[in-house]
Amino acid sequence: MLDRRMPLLYADLRRLAQAYMRNERPEHTLQPTALVHEAYLRMAGQRTVDWSNRAQLLAVAARMMRRILLDHAALRSAAKRAGGAVRVTLAEDFGSAPAHEVDILDLNRALDALNQIDPLQAGVVELRFFGGLTNEEIAEVLSISPTTVRRRWASARLWLAHYLAAEATP
Repeated sequence: MLDRRMPLLYADLRRLAQAYMRNERPEHTLQPTALVHEAYLRMAGQRTVDWSNRAQLLAVAARMMRRILLDHAALRSAAKRAGGAVRVTLAEDFGSAPAHEVDILDLNRALDALNQIDPLQAGVVELRFFGGLTNEEIAEVLSISPTTVRRRWASARLWLAHYLAAEATP
């Protein structure tokens, strides 16, 4: 089923990959096409996903791309322990402050912490920030209303901004 759906969604997957890569450092070695292909290879091994649902496929792809970039960042960080953390730029609407750079591994830890408190909010952040899904697509994936998505997004981005600011304070 995935093999039949992939060509139909390739443009959407490239859009997701490009959204991810916009948040990465300029000299990142992965390209959007390579990210899509790596995500496809990882997705092909999934057996419990309903590939007939477009939004579900995009959500799984977004999660796979996030994992690929985190794996890449962890390897790069391990190779350069004397600094050189991989950084991403948070969009202006992420918090009330202007856009700033955050280490992608710190952002992942923040999302993990949020997931412990409220998995639904963490899911909304992952699908919106990393996946680039619309409120309606997120609502479909998470089986909630678009209004709930908007409320959860607002709450989550404030919590994450506070968490990341507290982590940055020595």
